Amino acid sequence: MRIVHLANHAQTIGNGTVNMMVDLACMQARMGQDVVVASSGGGFEPLLRRHGITHIPLQQSRQPWRVPSMIAAFNRLIDRFDPDIVHAHMMTGALISRFGSMRRRFALVTTVHHELQKSASLVRAGDRMVAVSHDVAHTLEERGIGHDRLSVVLNGAVAAPRLTCRPMGRQVRLRHPNIVCVAGMYRRKGIADLLKAFALVHAQSAHQREFLPEPHLYLIGDGPERGAMESLAAELGIADAVDFTGFVADPRPYLASADVFALLSHQDPCPLAISEAREAGCAIVATRVGGIPDLLDDGAAGVLVPPGDPAQAASKLRWLLIDSQARGQYASRAQENLHRLSVESVAADYMTVYQQTLAERESLDHRSMRIDTRRTRAPDSI
Repeated sequence: MRIVHLANHAQTIGNGTVNMMVDLACMQARMGQDVVVASSGGGFEPLLRRHGITHIPLQQSRQPWRVPSMIAAFNRLIDRFDPDIVHAHMMTGALISRFGSMRRRFALVTTVHHELQKSASLVRAGDRMVAVSHDVAHTLEERGIGHDRLSVVLNGAVAAPRLTCRPMGRQVRLRHPNIVCVAGMYRRKGIADLLKAFALVHAQSAHQREFLPEPHLYLIGDGPERGAMESLAAELGIADAVDFTGFVADPRPYLASADVFALLSHQDPCPLAISEAREAGCAIVATRVGGIPDLLDDGAAGVLVPPGDPAQAASKLRWLLIDSQARGQYASRAQENLHRLSVESVAADYMTVYQQTLAERESLDHRSMRIDTRRTRAPDSI
C-alpha cells in the first residue's frame, strides 16, 4: 500500500501530533508499506530515512495567500507517488487534501488531534475520520459527524521507533521521593494545579518527616507558560523543591527514576506521555479528562482524579509517596495490558481503517459509475 502522511513539520520539539505521525510512519515502513512523509521538515528526517521513508518538502501554512501554491505542490506530490491513502494529521493537510486533486484516486483519512477539533468543517473533508479517544469521537458526533464515518484509534507510544532507535540517555540522578511530570508548559496541561497540589504535599511533609521526607517535583517540558509557572512556584514557597528541566527529547531516564508520575491536564485528547509512563512502570496520578481514562484502563492502571482540584490530587500524590506497597501495585498495573498502546498495535489498527476506507470508496465509485451509465443510456430508451 502506498501511504502519504501530511504534517506541518517533522521537528523534534515534543509535539505529540508529530511524534505520533513519525512513530506510525516508521512502523508502517517496517511492515513493508511504501511510505512518504510530506512536511516542512525537521529533526526527524534522519530517522525517517533510516526506515526507508521518503520525505518530501511541502510547506504547509495557514496563511490564505499561500493556499494556491500549497495545492499545486500537493498535486505534484500526488502525481509523482499516486498514493492509495493520504493521511492528514493537521488542519492544513486536511485543507490542501480536500481542495487538491479534485479527481483523486486516493482515499483521505484525517486523524482528529487537538488542532483538527477546532474545525469540524475541515475534518469532514476526510473519507474517514479517526478520533484519538472515545471522548474526541463523542465530541465529533455532537458536532454532527456521523458514527459510520468515525473510527477510534488511541495514541500509543509503547516501543516508539523515535525512542527505541536511539540509545537511552544517561541515567539522571533525581532526588527522592519525587513526582515527575512530562508535559508542555501550556495552561490546558494543568501545571498550575500540579504546583498547587505539590505545595500541599510539601507543606504536609514538613510536619511528618518520619513518614515522608522532603519531596521534589520535576517538570519536564517547555512552553509559553514556563515563566508564569516558575513565578507561581516561588509564590507558593516551593521553588527550591521544583526543578524546571525544559524540553527533553528522550524522557525515559526521568521516567525510570520517577516515584510517581503526574499529569493534571484540564484538556488532553490522548497524551503520549501516559503510555510512555506506563511503559516505564510508573505509578500514575492523572485527571479524568479527554482520552486519559482510555489510556489508564478507566483507573485500573493509574489513579484518576477530577480536573481543577489540587487538594484531591495532593491527597492521592501524598498517599502514593508514603505507601510504597500501593505505589508498587500501581507501578505493576501500569505495565499490564500494554500491547494495545504499542505503536505496532496502533499501526495495525490504522491499516484496518485504511482497508475499510478504500473498500468504502471503491464501492462508492462503482455506484457513481452505474448512475452515470444509466444517465447516459436514458435518452436512447425514449
